[in-house]
Amino acid sequence: MSGVAGTGRGRGIALMVTAVALFAAMDAVVKHVVAETDPLQTTFLRYLVQFVLMLALVREPSLGDLLRSERKGLLALRGFLLLASTLMFFTALRHIPLADATAIGFVSPLFVTALSVVALQEKVGPRRWTAVAVGLAGGLLIIRPGFGDFHWAMVLPLGMALLFAGFQILTRILNRTEPPLRTLFWTGLVGTFGALPLQPLVWAWPRPEVWLLMILVGAVGTFGHYLLIQAYRHAPASVLSPFVFSQLVTAALLGWLAFDHVPDGPTVLGALIIVASGLYVFHRETVVARPAAPS
Repeated sequence: MSGVAGTGRGRGIALMVTAVALFAAMDAVVKHVVAETDPLQTTFLRYLVQFVLMLALVREPSLGDLLRSERKGLLALRGFLLLASTLMFFTALRHIPLADATAIGFVSPLFVTALSVVALQEKVGPRRWTAVAVGLAGGLLIIRPGFGDFHWAMVLPLGMALLFAGFQILTRILNRTEPPLRTLFWTGLVGTFGALPLQPLVWAWPRPEVWLLMILVGAVGTFGHYLLIQAYRHAPASVLSPFVFSQLVTAALLGWLAFDHVPDGPTVLGALIIVASGLYVFHRETVVARPAAPS
């Protein structure tokens, strides 16, 4: 049995690492695209592509099965949280380096810990609260409010992290009853029709190659989210969570290769603080969840 469990966990880890690498690649493409198009238009097309792909590829279950749920309200709220967080992050990428935005966004797991107290009635001890505070301090070290290097767009990944934390909490709740294709379908549905009414305000016709890149963003984002959902079905969050931080390494590498940006000292230090705090939170969650040994 342990061999089967180990195989499942290994598959989950591989899926997680692949998913976050795809997200980093998608963000690098987005940074290039939003230099020419409005982030709101890019966000809309990212979810439109996902919605169209789901309509084209889904055979089993049927469209009716994907729409049918007793938790439509939670599915819609989850979709809106992801839509808003995506828009904030895409807007940030228009103004600040990829690695900086990604690093600040990684305070999201710390927000998950804080929100789980209210949403999931989880008990969080002083050690985890301390780790949350230290991690947020790491985020502030990157943002550097009040200093000459501060840019207003650095606040956007922080807002994205908070909204994405709410998205993750709802994902935990919905995973108990909803199949992965249904949650993925609703993400595309809500993202598309939530952003659609605002398109007349920002719509422009970009160059053909930019159109192709925006379609690529949607396809990669869809596939990445599917792999992410599957990863959590093969391995527990306590095993997978540390591997989420591999996205930060990929983002820094892509930022250097594609945009010739090398993170400065405070950014690297802040990122290390965030990663260390996040890993400690995951460690404490694992310890707390572990059943006590019989005396």
